[in-house]
Parts: sequence; structure tokens; C-alpha cells
Amino acid sequence: MLKNIKHLTCLGLLLVAFSCKKPYYPVLAANESNYLVVEGFIDSGNDSTFIKLSHTVKLTDSVGISAERNAGVTVEGNGKTYQLNEIRAGVYSALPLNLDGSQKYRLRIKLTSGKEYLSDEGEVKVTPPVDTITYQTKNDGLHINVSAHDPTSKTQYYRWDYDETWKFHSRYISNYKVVNGDILPRQVEDQIFTCFANHASSTVLLASTAKLGSAVVSEAPITNIIPSSEKISMRYSILIKQYALNKEAFDFWENLRKNTESLGSIFDALPSEIKGNIHNTANANEPVIGFISVGTMTSKRIFINKEELPNEWILQYPYDCRQDSTLYKNPITQANDVASFIISGIYLPTYVITGPKGGPAIGYGRSSPQCTDCTLRGVKRRPDFWRD
Repeated sequence: MLKNIKHLTCLGLLLVAFSCKKPYYPVLAANESNYLVVEGFIDSGNDSTFIKLSHTVKLTDSVGISAERNAGVTVEGNGKTYQLNEIRAGVYSALPLNLDGSQKYRLRIKLTSGKEYLSDEGEVKVTPPVDTITYQTKNDGLHINVSAHDPTSKTQYYRWDYDETWKFHSRYISNYKVVNGDILPRQVEDQIFTCFANHASSTVLLASTAKLGSAVVSEAPITNIIPSSEKISMRYSILIKQYALNKEAFDFWENLRKNTESLGSIFDALPSEIKGNIHNTANANEPVIGFISVGTMTSKRIFINKEELPNEWILQYPYDCRQDSTLYKNPITQANDVASFIISGIYLPTYVITGPKGGPAIGYGRSSPQCTDCTLRGVKRRPDFWRD
């Protein structure tokens, strides 16, 4: 979520105005490259809580996100303390907390350096259900929108993120495989033609009804997919997660959106000016990037089949793919091209070539691994939630 997004997401309603700006890279002091970044929220309901801890790095640094390992992370409130455990580098989790909705809660973080941080106490915000996820097909692709409303009129500020999953296939089918120098037919369990891939959103998606005459969010834009995308080449699914915010949380996310998504200008807020609700207990002036909210999350998932989309939308395969013939005995060089190009692993065998009257193989079709092996950018295991 805190990546330097290069494309501005426009949301109607009161959402976001699109503007193109010339990038501006401010000169930051050396100590401004190591701010603590806190991502996540305290889930008060029956879903797990996830908190991610990392540190900012300089724009000129080649090192990626610096995860904060081995920290002590707890949720406090109502006279109780709930421990979060590190499940992978810099990511801390707790099973459903089922907190008392009438109480306030906060996050405490203790780093191995000895620094300690606290979030402001927050009231539990109950998030209304996602009403609908709709989509439209336009000339520039598939537009996915979300609608919501709060029948109690207590929610005026919303945030969303989403997880995309799609089923796709490689450009060519590899019907054969190399095993210990031999070329054998692939069995069903060996297929590498059909896979699943996924992507988690990294944009800040917000909406407010505070200045509207209605408490309804109607078809707020979530994401667009170009017509030639592999995501919609077979079957696509999106899970949209919705969070109710208070005014302070909304202002933080809106400020962060402007800072990370509008490509930067001398008028944009610097990281030190993104005021969250997390503080160093010994140094209130130390910048900390993040805002911890407390509440419930609601979600909805939809599936979209290729058959539901315009017929003229043609997949543009992400690689330049060709399929050629490879013979055991090259008629010109007399070389064993099967050994040189297929058994060596440079190419994968796709189909068998026999003589004019059949008989044993005299060669195989071939193509590159990128064009025949879907596992290079996906997994064969079908997700538990998937349904065809």
C-alpha cells in the first residue's frame, strides 16, 4: 500500500482529481531514510489481524523494503493484552480477537533496538456490507466498481483494497517432458499449461459521503483491466475488502494517496508531513508512517468469465512466442538438435514428429519455457475459494 504508485486512481464521488505532474525528488536528510512504517489494522471481529512493520529507504537506495524483524507487537484495551506473532519477515498476526465493540483499543510495538511505539486509542468502527461489485466493458477495457451504504448513516468514510486471482494458460502445450535424458509423454499431473495467478492491490482507494446528500457510495471505481490482459483470458475473480474509517483515518489515507500517487511536486507533502496516529513513546517528534484503525472488515467476491466479455478482446501474450521443429538429425548440419536444444533444457518439447509412415520419433516441436510453462508466473494448485 505504501509503494510509490505511478498511476493515479480516480474515484468519482468526492474521490480524487487526476493530475499529471513533473516528478520532483526532494533532498532528504540522511536520517530521513529510516522511518518506521506500520501497515494494517486491528480487526475487532472474526477475522485475523495483520500488522506489517518496515522502514523507509532513500529514493537512491537499491535495497528494497526493510522489514522489521523480531518486534514485540500487541493489541491493548479493556484491561487485556493480545499478542501478535511474526508469521514471516516483518508481518505479525493474531487469530480473531472478537473485541468488545464498546471499548477502545491501541497497538503497542517494541523494536529490538529498544524503541517503543503506541498508536492512539481508537473506537471500534463497524463496517457496513459491500452492496454490489459491478463491471462495465468499455473501449479501454474492463472497469470494476463497488457500491456500499450504511443503513445506520454512521459511516461517511470508506477505504478499499482488493485481491485479484485469475486462471490463465501458456501459449503452447508441452505434451512431453525430459526425464534423465529421455523424452516422455506428460501425464495429467505433469501438465504445465493451465495455472492460477494473483495480485494484491497497492493503490489507495477512498470515498466519502460527508458532503453528499445521501449516505450511499455508488459505483466507486476500483480497478481497470486492459482488453488484451492475460487476467481476463480465461476466468477472473476479484475480492474487494471494505473498511469504515473515521475522519482522522480518512485524512491520513487521503494525504498518503496524494503523496504517493500524484508523482510528486514541490507542493506535495513530504513523508515527514504525513501525520498518522502512531508515536514513539520517548520522542514524539520522530516521524512514524501509518495509521492504525480498529474495526471490522467486510468483503465480497465476484467471478468473470471470458465468455462474458467482448469477442473482439484478444489476449496479447506477454512474451514473443514461436514454435519450431527440432530433429534428432539436422538435415543440413547432421547434428542432434533434440539433444542440443531440448534435452539441454533450452526449450521444452511440445509435440512429436514422426516419419511419413509413422514409426519412432524423428524429432519434436519446441518452444521456450516462458511460452510453454505456466508455473513460471503462476501455480497449478486451484485456490480453495475457486469455482468454475
